[in-house]
Amino acid sequence: MKQLFASVLTSALVLSTTTSVFAADDSVAALEKAAKAEGTLNSVGMPDSWANWKETWQDITSKYGIKHSDTDMSSAQEIAKFLAEKNNASADIGDVGAAFGPVAMKEGVTLPYKPTTWAQVPDWAKDKDGNWALAYTGTIAFIIDKSQVKNEPHSWADLLKGNYKVTIGDVSTAAQAANGVLAATYAMGGNEKNLKPGLEYFAKLAKAGRLGLNDPSIASLEKGEVQVGIVWDFNGLNYRDQIDKTRFDVLIPTDGSITSGYTTIINKYGKHPNAAKLAREYIFSDAGQINLARGYARPIRAEHLTLPDDVKAKLLPNSEYANAHPITDAAAWDKSSKALPRLWQENVMINMQQ
Repeated sequence: MKQLFASVLTSALVLSTTTSVFAADDSVAALEKAAKAEGTLNSVGMPDSWANWKETWQDITSKYGIKHSDTDMSSAQEIAKFLAEKNNASADIGDVGAAFGPVAMKEGVTLPYKPTTWAQVPDWAKDKDGNWALAYTGTIAFIIDKSQVKNEPHSWADLLKGNYKVTIGDVSTAAQAANGVLAATYAMGGNEKNLKPGLEYFAKLAKAGRLGLNDPSIASLEKGEVQVGIVWDFNGLNYRDQIDKTRFDVLIPTDGSITSGYTTIINKYGKHPNAAKLAREYIFSDAGQINLARGYARPIRAEHLTLPDDVKAKLLPNSEYANAHPITDAAAWDKSSKALPRLWQENVMINMQQ
């Protein structure tokens, strides 16, 4: 996932098939002027309630006078929409899971753009040409209902020794659950090519009657249906604060976890390409990154930001992530994740106690 690039705007603002005004040089001022002339930005998969996009859209509207609308949809649906509409595009920018950035690029629907903070985005979190770049990350965490769990687990090893139920969700459909399997796999000595250690781990929980397959959602947590849930950190922290901050703990397992994230993709066919590029510029700015942190998402530039105290209090400290790893072999994980539903059925579900 790549090479560091200088902190300048190096992407060419090329002509497209639309009639939009285009910036003639690589300055942010020229980009702003072109974006303001377009005056509109239509996003997909970036609703107000997710990762605090609401404040980012409010900022872009108030700062640049750009009108915004969003249609929520899944990562796969976003790419399919870009492909299907092409020159009749109704969307300019989307937000997709990390695995879908390379997919969108392969499908030929991305317009590259490197924000001015490009050099502060880690190599693993971006395409070298600017077709995609993660703006924020999620790391697999435990959310623990302290009213039900007295000996809190701090690692996967601790989790295995407990007497409480561990809820992961549906591995065949939920990216959160699938990445939970990969996180345990890492902790048990496996990797993207070898999921066997993780599958064996969950098979032990299943044999002990301790594996829950319901969704560890805010509703099920609030009802007390989840004792320990395997969730993205930003989901866990959000759920904790919405229900009762004193009732739940959220932590990253000390013996290993997996970090993934979400990337903006700019639609090559979009009618407002400069507004989309300006949105990416803002999302990767200090203000945009802090907005994401307010929504419990961990900014990709976290190590280069000074977060306000109230925002810092929403997130886990950097020390929690000492043994969290980005996916190192995306191609292998793509292959393994497609086989995971079958492998899960053959290795884990067969051991489930009724």
